Amino acid sequence: MSVMNEIEPPVKLSESAANRINAIVEELDSDKKMLRVAVNGGGCSGFQYSFDLDDTQNPDDVVVTNKGATLLIDQISLLYLAGAEVDYVEDMIGAAFRINNPNATASCSCGTSFAV
Repeated sequence: MSVMNEIEPPVKLSESAANRINAIVEELDSDKKMLRVAVNGGGCSGFQYSFDLDDTQNPDDVVVTNKGATLLIDQISLLYLAGAEVDYVEDMIGAAFRINNPNATASCSCGTSFAV
């Protein structure tokens, strides 16, 4: 008998991030039901993360789901995000999506930009 192993996604979506995506999508009541995470040049450390709601899944997108929430990542951004976890954190300075990225060698204090 063969047992199929579940394939580990290249990027993880935490339960708290999935819950927050679902809440935002429900609040907005729009066609944009997926969170797109991308890496762009810029920011104080060289690269920065962008988070946008999207209604279109591109053919080459990596799709990660958790608790009914969908995360989209383009192939170029995946090069910088492989092995990372998208999380949603509420702390004393506020609440925000955060990326725990093992590829980042440095990041700024606000957590929105990083270097590799």
